[in-house]
Amino acid sequence: MIDSQFASNLYFDPYLNMEVVKLLPGEYFITSKDMVLSTVLGSCVSACIYDQHSKIGGMNHFMLPDRKNDDGFSIECARFGEYAMDILIHELLKSGAYRRNLVAKVFGGGNVHPAMTTSEIGSQNARFVKNYLAAHDISILAADLEGLYPRKIYFFPENGRILLKKLYVLRNDTISE
Repeated sequence: MIDSQFASNLYFDPYLNMEVVKLLPGEYFITSKDMVLSTVLGSCVSACIYDQHSKIGGMNHFMLPDRKNDDGFSIECARFGEYAMDILIHELLKSGAYRRNLVAKVFGGGNVHPAMTTSEIGSQNARFVKNYLAAHDISILAADLEGLYPRKIYFFPENGRILLKKLYVLRNDTISE
């Protein structure tokens, strides 16, 4: 069984009756085990990429499309989309997946905070992941990008199944009043 990871928050979910790895921003996880990868996304994006034939899959969770320092060089950190996508694909291939078999499901990129509607960080992340995957000839089989709401994602890398829940925020001003 392959377990290549940067994410280390592993727990047993009694409802799913499976091991779950919860990814935080800047983390990724690759596995061939029958388990679940999970995260919560606002403006961040997660790419769930897997090889349908070898049943190896992985997920990342990035915050910004790319980051150049003052000298114009990219910072190698999985919090940035370009590096997060590169490392995820590299680790999948290193673990036995075949590039020609890789497919993706992508989520997040919401403009969930009023201040984000002007900066459009979520939209920038969504655009980036779609362009990146197209440039690397990886088909997107499913996507739930942009919008106003955060999402919780459960990814089953063995078969590509996704459970998605939008987290609608209820603002009850009567409590503060």
